[in-house]
Amino acid sequence: MRQFEADFRAFLGVPHAFAISSCTAALELSAVLCDLKPGDEVIVPAHTFAATAIPFARTGATLKWADIDPATRVVSPETIAPLINKKTKAIVVVHLYGLPCDMTRISALAKEHGIKLVEDAAQALGASADGELAGTFGDFSCFSFHGHKNISTLGEGGMLVVKSPQDAAKVPGLRHNGGRPYPDRGESYWIPAMSDVDFDIPGFWPYNFCIGEVQCALGSALLKRVAATSEKRKVRAQKFILALSEFKELTFQSTPKNCTHAWHLLPAQYDGSRFKKTRDDLIRTLAYEFGVQTVVQYYPLYRYPLFKKAGFGEASCPNTDRYFDNMLSFPFQEWMPEEEFELMIELTRKALTRLRS
Repeated sequence: MRQFEADFRAFLGVPHAFAISSCTAALELSAVLCDLKPGDEVIVPAHTFAATAIPFARTGATLKWADIDPATRVVSPETIAPLINKKTKAIVVVHLYGLPCDMTRISALAKEHGIKLVEDAAQALGASADGELAGTFGDFSCFSFHGHKNISTLGEGGMLVVKSPQDAAKVPGLRHNGGRPYPDRGESYWIPAMSDVDFDIPGFWPYNFCIGEVQCALGSALLKRVAATSEKRKVRAQKFILALSEFKELTFQSTPKNCTHAWHLLPAQYDGSRFKKTRDDLIRTLAYEFGVQTVVQYYPLYRYPLFKKAGFGEASCPNTDRYFDNMLSFPFQEWMPEEEFELMIELTRKALTRLRS
């Protein structure tokens, strides 16, 4: 584990990184270390996986949903700023699909208002904004090594990056049942026990968010492949997008010139109104006529029963609504054989042509 943490610190260029059981666990610890209380507010993207928001709701804080930018499809300073008020204690950003948010400006916004900044970089390992890697801007940054991510530590795993040395000192105990060594035991090393157990945050009970050593060994090995993996995914994504460029009704995530994309997923927005067709028509045609199974991802969180019942069902996120209601995500596994990828391009072109008629 220590080797994996050291390798990750070196990869990202950060002083504190902690291997952990999952990205969700990293988000849980981030929420705890933000010292949130009932009455505080946390700004969270409305378009993301539910695990981004749940840890912050668990603290008793109020969730405020941020809309996405219609071109990049991630939150922006313009969608975050109107939500900031005296109750705002944290901003959570998600580098969704592998594209970093505008972190230079969002970081400046957080500092201006004295607000904690949390990066959910689960999908963006190796991506960058303004020459800095995703996960190096926030007070806390969370990474995932789930089986669906660009690199995986045997199905699950995560990393928590912490900026403050004071916060970093609390993580080992919070991560593993409050355990810590006894100081200066001298020759009688066995007295009083193998390790001590105490609170790292007064009154807050610790977790068990540990990760296995075999997972960490694999993580260290796969870190060496991040650049090559990202390049391969980039080439494929650009090939797919270029091959469909004549179909203006299908648009992809816009990558700003100051960003690099990790290309974790390949989502698109379909506007077939000119042809009196919908996103569902495209998915149905792809799946049942051409055998290409696309999916719809990241239901706006305020539409879920979980968040509605908790009082977080209200939002003003027109870009999120419009995007979700018209989006689809194409199969984009790294292991897909090239001939299958070429076939998917050909069949997608045929499906889009069919819907134009």
